[in-house]
Amino acid sequence: MPLVASEYKPPFYLKNPHLATVIPSTFRKIKGVQYQRERITTSDDDFLDLDWLKKGSDQLIIISHGLEGSATRPYVMGMAKYFFQNGWDALGWNCRSCSGEMNKKARFYHHGATEDLQEVIQYARETYGYRKIALVGFSMGGSLTLKYVGEMANHIFPEIKAAVAFSVPVDLASSVNKLAEKSNDFYRKRFLKKLEEKIKIKSANFPELIKYQDFEDIKYFPDFDNLYTAPLHGFKDAADFYHQASASEYMYKSKVPILIVNAKNDPFLGDGCFPYADCEKAEQVYLETPQYGGHVGFSLAGSEFNYMEKRTLKFVNEMS
Repeated sequence: MPLVASEYKPPFYLKNPHLATVIPSTFRKIKGVQYQRERITTSDDDFLDLDWLKKGSDQLIIISHGLEGSATRPYVMGMAKYFFQNGWDALGWNCRSCSGEMNKKARFYHHGATEDLQEVIQYARETYGYRKIALVGFSMGGSLTLKYVGEMANHIFPEIKAAVAFSVPVDLASSVNKLAEKSNDFYRKRFLKKLEEKIKIKSANFPELIKYQDFEDIKYFPDFDNLYTAPLHGFKDAADFYHQASASEYMYKSKVPILIVNAKNDPFLGDGCFPYADCEKAEQVYLETPQYGGHVGFSLAGSEFNYMEKRTLKFVNEMS
């Protein structure tokens, strides 16, 4: 598809990539969202917690959060509230270990773990009978969303009409290399600190599978992924994980329309996350790369809602 010209214009004080990323994440408050939580059992006898806004609509938006996020992050709640106000039911699901309670299995979640997204979609579809379903994901949740619609291309549920992803590391190795840069020390250390706390708990629960040791030597994501992500989830090593879990290996096969919005100043995304040539050749993939926006930022001056929420509803309405 032709590349999409972006209409996003940031507030004048949020053109810096780090301010555009940190300020909405830290200071944005979403008022009036009162989720109804529902727990479902997965096919491997673990659980997933689903956070709903329901009004009995026959349209549903399913929202996937980012690495070490949850359905209570402001970008998820903002999306849920915006769609709910526009006549949709909204479902923010929490990846394993992200809902406030540690999951039961040794495994966690990761950028390519679409089997859990599939269980969420199947449960919502079969239990509540939605006529139209749209998928949206942020960062890692965007990877899950894009990988899912690509790998399920020939078997996707007919109710799924569109998929939208923001700030997506479609090429994981490229993103990992970008996060290794000195300017991104703050983000990388913050992610790894959160993951370390979970490894402590997991190692106590599954000492035969997970060892909490030498974590002070883990400085970069490949260190963590070689030691934990790859062996826990069936990959040979970090490089194998980055290859197999990257959305770029799957998304061009999608039979439903996809919108990817990656800001050019996103501090998390390397050159491989801006696949202009491949998207131009793809039938169902629209790529929008605004100059500004940071990572899962895209604030709008004087608006309760941000560009991500308004852009998603516009795209979904156009495509379905």
